[in-house]
Amino acid sequence: MPPAKIIIDTDPGQDDAIAILLALASPDEIEVLGITAVAGNVPLALTAINARTVCELAGHPEIKVFAGADAPMTRPLRTAEHVHGDSGLNGPALPAPTMALQPGHAVDFIVDTLRTEPAGTVTLCPLGPLTNIALALDKAPDIAARIKEIVLMGGAYFEVGNITPAAEFNIYVDPEAAKAVFACGAPLTVMPLDVTHKALTTEPRVQAFRDFGTPVGDAVAAWTDFFQRFDKDKYASPGAPLHDPCVIAWLLKPELFSGRHINVEIETQSDLTRGMTVADWWGVTDRVANAMFIGDVDADGFFALLTERIARL
Repeated sequence: MPPAKIIIDTDPGQDDAIAILLALASPDEIEVLGITAVAGNVPLALTAINARTVCELAGHPEIKVFAGADAPMTRPLRTAEHVHGDSGLNGPALPAPTMALQPGHAVDFIVDTLRTEPAGTVTLCPLGPLTNIALALDKAPDIAARIKEIVLMGGAYFEVGNITPAAEFNIYVDPEAAKAVFACGAPLTVMPLDVTHKALTTEPRVQAFRDFGTPVGDAVAAWTDFFQRFDKDKYASPGAPLHDPCVIAWLLKPELFSGRHINVEIETQSDLTRGMTVADWWGVTDRVANAMFIGDVDADGFFALLTERIARL
């Protein structure tokens, strides 16, 4: 089979960076058509730099990187430097990228790509707030029917929230965008906290990256050492959830994951639950299913895949 064509929409973020590396390390299965940056973990100026930094670290300066939305659709931007550091990629000391940011807006790239590539061949992989994706759907509603699948990291049900008691960060930052994406009609697979919190970066798993003795392995270990301090303290867990690489791992080995095809709605109004993914896991409503909501992962298999692929870079 030819490799799956994907666009990675991202707000790097250490775990976003590892997801990008996993995709670039898997050219037989995945063709990265481009990377679109969005404001999220840190402001857009930094996420656009960080995406290019990761591409150069991986030895792929040919990847097209576009800057997108610098704020949510209707709200002020909420960022997460308290988790990712002031650069978003705190940890290793990496050089500033020399590859150029592409001209044009990320939203236009998404629209043009979906209209140019054959219908049903491009998968969108959002790793941050869904602003760019929602703006593309608003600008060109015809693209919804051309999307093969949207595989995103965001939301939660059993694990509830990580930025408020009810909401996961990516959905909370731009709930209006999330509402539009979940309602667009394209096939949708969701990697919520329920699954990512089962993919923990324990010390032996991090040491495996360090043992490569390569710049990429050292960077992954240093990124993990930095960002896991927050979650280990917060959750009293042996490691941190490695959220975003679950999106790429699903494309590579879906058999590692399990979930249910259910209805998921986004709360946009309530002050208490704004950004909540209201997931009908138990089928207690008659709302039509609109998402494959992943609930479990073979963590050992996930890290075996991640380690094997990152070692290639």
